[in-house]
Amino acid sequence: MRKFFSALLLIPLGLFFVVFAVANRHLVTVSFDPFNSTFPTVGVTLPLFVVIIVVAILGVVAGGTATWFRQRHWRRSARRHEADARAARAQLADWRAGAAAPRGDLPALTQGGPYGAGGRDKQDATL
Repeated sequence: MRKFFSALLLIPLGLFFVVFAVANRHLVTVSFDPFNSTFPTVGVTLPLFVVIIVVAILGVVAGGTATWFRQRHWRRSARRHEADARAARAQLADWRAGAAAPRGDLPALTQGGPYGAGGRDKQDATL
């Protein structure tokens, strides 16, 4: 079905370009010399349809490039959120694995509590 709709769009578009090319095959000079338009130093003589199609293609490329640069913020944000989600999934998997582990490895609560008999933690601070 998708190929049908693509063909339904591309065939008339191709016919339009062929008709456009036949109707606009006269030669035009594209001049890049602003001081001498009669005999330009830098100029190209091409059929009109080539000039119009090349300008349209350049416009599409320029517009796509501008859009791509304007959306860099959203792409960067999506990459950052994807990395955060990946880290959260890994942490959740660790927690689930820890919850499924047997509870026999917990330290015994002695008279000093979970920090040992002296009542101090790992940094030797008094509790």
